[in-house]
Amino acid sequence: MKTCLVVDDSPFIRKVARKILEELSFEVSEAGNGQEALDHCMSFMPDAILLDWNMPVLDGPQFLEAVRAMEGGNRPKIVFCTTENDPGHIARALIAGADEYIMKPFDREILTFKFQEVGLIEAEALADAGKPL
Repeated sequence: MKTCLVVDDSPFIRKVARKILEELSFEVSEAGNGQEALDHCMSFMPDAILLDWNMPVLDGPQFLEAVRAMEGGNRPKIVFCTTENDPGHIARALIAGADEYIMKPFDREILTFKFQEVGLIEAEALADAGKPL
């Protein structure tokens, strides 16, 4: 089973993402900020990270740069999930090592499609993406 770390300071966003990802057969862990996520990655590097941009303690871009510099930090597929839609933000995230970028609010279909695009789920799961939460 693939693992995903959901990093967001909103408990609601973490809950929604967890539900969708568990339905897609991911084992899900959560972190409320970038530092918690970095601590998690030091002990266990997940297959995927769904990452918020704006968080306290350590924000998404700072976390991204730190995790990519870690041993094994190039392995997880990292998908930014944020309200930031400025092209400069998107470019900064991709240059820093993000694999993909989605906007909030998101739904099952969007999350499934982006995870399929980066190779985290098989195309068959895409067929089930329209199922309601």
